[in-house]
Amino acid sequence: MNWLSLVGKGLFSGAVIVAASEIAKRSAVFGALVISLPLASIMSLSWLYRDTGDSAQVADFAESILWLVIPSCTLFLVLPYLLRKGWEFEAAMAVGIVATILAYGIGIYAASSYGGVAS
Repeated sequence: MNWLSLVGKGLFSGAVIVAASEIAKRSAVFGALVISLPLASIMSLSWLYRDTGDSAQVADFAESILWLVIPSCTLFLVLPYLLRKGWEFEAAMAVGIVATILAYGIGIYAASSYGGVAS
C-alpha cells in the first residue's frame, strides 16, 4: 500500500468524524445518524477486497465486525446512564471505555468459541 492511499483513507475517515461532530452541534440525532452509518466498515471491506482480491478474507472480516458490533454498544449504554446520574464526563467516559474493553474481550471469546471466527 502506498502513502498516498493511506493519506487519502485517513483524510476521508477524519472528514466523516468532523462532519458528524459539526452536525451533532445542531442536531444530536442527525450527527448520530452520520456516525452510526457503517461507513468505516464499508470503506474497510472495499479497501480490503481491492488490496487482496480475497472474498473469503472479506467475508471473515465482515463476520468479525458483526460479532463485535454488540460489545461496541456498551459505551453508548454506560456513558449516557452515568452522565444522567451526575457523573463528571471524564469519569463516565473512562468507566464506559473500560466496560467496552471488557465487553470486547467477551465478544472476541464468543466469536472465536461459538462463531467460528479466527482471532
